[in-house]
Amino acid sequence: MAKKSMVNREVKRAQLVKRHAAKRAELKSVIEDQSKPMEERFRATLKLAQMPRNSSATRLHNRCQLTGRPHAYYRKLKLSRIMLRELASFGQIPGMVKSSW
Repeated sequence: MAKKSMVNREVKRAQLVKRHAAKRAELKSVIEDQSKPMEERFRATLKLAQMPRNSSATRLHNRCQLTGRPHAYYRKLKLSRIMLRELASFGQIPGMVKSSW
């Protein structure tokens, strides 16, 4: 089980990303638009740099929904490999069976 503080930190980051997503996208579009004057693009760059770092989507880290484990994460199921195997062994995941050959 991951520390609660780490899980809460990720939740807080996800909220920040969601809150600032529109503003960040707007500033990035201004920065990438070559038809705009250089001064306006530079001002947009400075505004983007002043935004909270945790509002960037690249700072999010996927975590297991049940345990909070950050490694060996399956995106499709939102679980770590350990919980995936455990739930599959108990028959909790439909269509998943232990393979044998």
